Amino acid sequence: MLRRFRFHPCGNYRDHYEKELTIFETDFGRLWMTIGLSVLFGLVPFLLGSYPLYIINMIGIAAIAALGLNILVGYTGLISLGHGAFFGVGAYAAAILATEWNFPILLALPAAGLITALVGIIFGLPSVRLKGLYLTIATLAGQFIIEYILLHWEGLTKGTMGIILPEAGIFGLSITGDRGYFFLIYLCLVLMTWLAVNLVRTKFGRAFIAIRDNDRAAEGMGIPVFRYKLLSFGISSFYAGLAGALFAYYMISITTEPFNLMLSVEYIAMIIIGGLGSITGTIFGAIFITGLNEALRWFTDWLINVGGITGVELTVAPLREFAFGLAIVLFILFEPKGLAELWRIIRSSFRLWPFSY
Repeated sequence: MLRRFRFHPCGNYRDHYEKELTIFETDFGRLWMTIGLSVLFGLVPFLLGSYPLYIINMIGIAAIAALGLNILVGYTGLISLGHGAFFGVGAYAAAILATEWNFPILLALPAAGLITALVGIIFGLPSVRLKGLYLTIATLAGQFIIEYILLHWEGLTKGTMGIILPEAGIFGLSITGDRGYFFLIYLCLVLMTWLAVNLVRTKFGRAFIAIRDNDRAAEGMGIPVFRYKLLSFGISSFYAGLAGALFAYYMISITTEPFNLMLSVEYIAMIIIGGLGSITGTIFGAIFITGLNEALRWFTDWLINVGGITGVELTVAPLREFAFGLAIVLFILFEPKGLAELWRIIRSSFRLWPFSY
């Protein structure tokens, strides 16, 4: 008698486009995603104190802004040094909409993102003729121009006085404290991460990658390069504006000081250290840089209060810039693909264990 054999494919073969676009190829991945989200929203805000929640909230805000920058730099290949200014535009847009027009937070957040996207598209217009170092200088000029406008347009931004935002509320429920904003920030982060992951797998994301790899070849294939560059600037700025709006509501009051060139450098450091062209790496980079900021702040406080060293403010002032620069150089030298590559290696090691191949 002939036995019926059941053959299994020896590779990962796909016969439908739906399978090609699947984020999680197995139920095991979906299970771990469900467990991770359950722990994030069900345990973290109730087990941690105020200060750890503050740090985690700042990581979430930074991750949203860095996701937008990675779409522009990592996927489209357009370097920008004005992301911190766009972050400030979103913060001030939300503050003005909330105080002058009485916008609720559910409308102020996307509206601030759209306003920032329009500003980003305007400053992205030089990308039609500029790229590389010249485009970087143009975005750097945009950083200084926006800083100047935020500081000196006192009739709109209140200048050095800043703006105090009203208490936020959703459907009659007030959002207060670190725990309340934790849920809002991380719901936005999950949504924007999902949008970013799906964006890079659509025709728009594929066009961005083609422009990054070779813009002339992309244009030869029929891709309207300039239109997609402006779209990338708009999407990147929308992410920055949304993150800035969340920052404004979370901080309650805002001034122009945080939205400087150093903030733009921080976002550049996040995507380089996390991994250019990697969504997961962007979140790792936000965790790394925010944690480094807190570690340097703690070290400075220790030198001043515990160490009893006099004049430490002058000696430690450039420590933050030095640490960021050193971290970027070390990652470029020893792991150019960033923390995302390290995470891939760790995952591969667990999958292959106990075998070495």
